[in-house]
Amino acid sequence: MSLKYVHPTMEPLVATFWDIIEVAAEAARNHRRAKAKRAPRPKAPQGLTRRPGEDSPLWNELRRRLIIHTRDYGAKAILARHLGLPRQRVGDFLASGSSMPDAERTLWLLAWVEAKEAGKKLPL
Repeated sequence: MSLKYVHPTMEPLVATFWDIIEVAAEAARNHRRAKAKRAPRPKAPQGLTRRPGEDSPLWNELRRRLIIHTRDYGAKAILARHLGLPRQRVGDFLASGSSMPDAERTLWLLAWVEAKEAGKKLPL
């Protein structure tokens, strides 16, 4: 699928979104196949926050890419400063995988990864 017009500065971001969507679609297909073989689990009550795990393939892909770019000493602390979060919270997102950021910070993380992969600095 292509868009009618994409601003030139957004082209790399749009391309990355499509890459992530393709990876997520494949992960979802694999998940459905594996889920069909498992016993059904009870549904969670409505209104609960989505938790990270196998049911969040887009977050898993972004998390994998973030981990690659935060291996250097102090990278997570710098990222936490840019996001306005404590370092431990970024550690929860990346290392333990026990939580996910809110929507705004997720978009900032995606932009940060894009900038890192393009070799640019984000004007945060």
